[in-house]
Amino acid sequence: MAGSTPASPTADGLALPAVMRARSNSPWAEAWRRFRRHKLAMAGAVVLALITILVLFGPLFWQVAINDIDFTARLKGPSWRHPFGTDDLGQDLFARMLYGGRISLAVGLAAMMIAVGVGTLVGAIAGISGGKVDAVLMWFTALFLSLPQLPLLLLIIYLFRDVLKGIAGPEVGMFVLIVAVIGGFRWMPVARLVRAQFFSLREKEFVEAARALGATTTRTVTRHILPNSLGPVIVAGTIDVAAAIIAESTLSFLGLGFPPDIPTWGRILFDAKDYMDIATHWALFPGGAIFVTVLAITYIGDGLRDALDPRQVL
Repeated sequence: MAGSTPASPTADGLALPAVMRARSNSPWAEAWRRFRRHKLAMAGAVVLALITILVLFGPLFWQVAINDIDFTARLKGPSWRHPFGTDDLGQDLFARMLYGGRISLAVGLAAMMIAVGVGTLVGAIAGISGGKVDAVLMWFTALFLSLPQLPLLLLIIYLFRDVLKGIAGPEVGMFVLIVAVIGGFRWMPVARLVRAQFFSLREKEFVEAARALGATTTRTVTRHILPNSLGPVIVAGTIDVAAAIIAESTLSFLGLGFPPDIPTWGRILFDAKDYMDIATHWALFPGGAIFVTVLAITYIGDGLRDALDPRQVL
């Protein structure tokens, strides 16, 4: 019949329309299909993958020490020998950018994991408990939201950086401190988001059915409510990676991030600030790397938001 929906046979000989076959796919498969249709998100994913591959494996092919000093080549522009030019000490900026990219991306990912982990835990407890427990947890959440984040970040890092440097060394100590501080001030929006999702889902029919069948609170949360709350949490986590990279760059630019011999993109920008008029390339490449990376992650977050939205038409 003209205009009819094509069908395919099933195991028992019956035929399912194409629409029903499409809707029988798993939710994650449908989310992936919707994500692929978001051109900017796919472009962002490709760009982020290329940047990640470059900073992870680039040093294997570009074997130039990040702290090699060559005063005869100081403040040189991009060339075949130095693709990103050199700084005031003649150090190769391409090698330092590759090394710094590892740290910047690692800080963003680790801080996001802390923020999502703490926020999900707080929001889940508040959302499933309600009453006084919810009120107290949301009071603490509002308290943290009201604190001036940047001054506190600077104060905490200034007070504790020497302690952690002495315990774990300058690189590991600063990494742990910066990740903990940034992640510790990014969990509040995630907690509110998870709490709202729990309040909405705990009254749904499938949750009531699970309770009626004797499911414990822990099983109800872990098997039914939390998995259905992961979509917004994943989106929030993606955005938190970009926010953490910017926060680390800000701290490094203000001189309270990693030391000079441990380059990050923000630290390279901080070192370049006094040479903007005579060595523009020094600030252009790390600034561009931060901009492109954050933009790519932002587009990925937009794509995930649309892909994981259950109201989207399949």
